[in-house]
Amino acid sequence: MDSLHAPWRIDYILSPKEPKPDGSVFTRIAQSSDDVGNYVIARGKSTFAVLNLYPYNGGHILVLPYREVADLDDLTEDELLELMVLLRRCKQALTTTMKPEGFNVGLNLGRVAGAGIFEHLHFHLVPRWNGDTNFMPVTGSTHVLPEALADVAARLRAALAL
Repeated sequence: MDSLHAPWRIDYILSPKEPKPDGSVFTRIAQSSDDVGNYVIARGKSTFAVLNLYPYNGGHILVLPYREVADLDDLTEDELLELMVLLRRCKQALTTTMKPEGFNVGLNLGRVAGAGIFEHLHFHLVPRWNGDTNFMPVTGSTHVLPEALADVAARLRAALAL
């Protein structure tokens, strides 16, 4: 089994967390009009997609509802359907723009399941390439992301606008 390592995420883990205002960081992004600054790549009626600021791989996308809900059972049928449709559209955009050889798709429900922001469910869509876990995480405690988030976001926004 291959391991997916992300040691550079330690900055996020160790960073001071601001007191929780009304809603999660995802709720604040959902309500913001600064899509470029927040790396939002697509918006639907009840869902949106954003690049992960602390990605496991370049192109790591989060797909989530606007409403802050912690569990799939809390979603309406329309929200659930739109989440899946947007997840598929994002996968297609990644395939077109980044040409990955595979994907990890996941949903962590609850803190003990690994959810960092457990109060606002979100799907992870992580593009994968053969050999994308290389010597850098092992020997240098770092990871090489070949493109800046802003560049990836712009490419994916263009692909999703079609």
